[in-house]
Amino acid sequence: MTEPACSTPSNLEPTLSVYDAIRRRRDVRAEFTGVLVPQEVLDRILGAGHCAPSVGNTQPWDFVVVRKPETLDVFAEHVADARRRFAESLPEDRRATFDPIKIEGIRESGMGIVVTYDRSRGGEHILGRHTVDDTGLFSAVLAIQNLWLAAAAENVGVGWVSFYDEPYLTELLRIPEPVRPIAWLCVGEVAEFQQVPDLERFGWRGRRPLADAVHLEKF
Repeated sequence: MTEPACSTPSNLEPTLSVYDAIRRRRDVRAEFTGVLVPQEVLDRILGAGHCAPSVGNTQPWDFVVVRKPETLDVFAEHVADARRRFAESLPEDRRATFDPIKIEGIRESGMGIVVTYDRSRGGEHILGRHTVDDTGLFSAVLAIQNLWLAAAAENVGVGWVSFYDEPYLTELLRIPEPVRPIAWLCVGEVAEFQQVPDLERFGWRGRRPLADAVHLEKF
């Protein structure tokens, strides 16, 4: 794998603007074609994730690329069980809304990228983390956002799976302590990007207006 330099853009990289990538980005579940992402495209996407800023320059993330069908099948079954448990916990009206919503494309995408967070990387004396410990975790999430926007620019779909038990995924992928898996991302080529996010289309919850989220001087 060739590691791209964060400060040196390649002529082979797509030219989609960051604003267009943000608008295109969707949590993909049903639109995967099953075609695997070419290695050179995957390298660029992972490189974008690895270029994320991090507290104290600790770069506390790692990326576990999972392609074995047997691993995808086992994890998909685990996620299906977690989905059933969540559905059973819902009031009847919310369950009726939730039932048709597809929550993952683990098998359909053909590949998972598991992003991990290692709080111990860089030791205990981390510049910038002294008073807000979560800045380490935030750094790993920034890597996910970088990866996701790069994928959107490459016309590659990403779906974040959060219906799993963390100890189960840790054991499945033999992730050593104290490293945590913080995201399973389904990654693959897509037939299309939905114009409206699934949770809005299916009536689970709409998006707040920007005006409701912006406050001046004080909350």
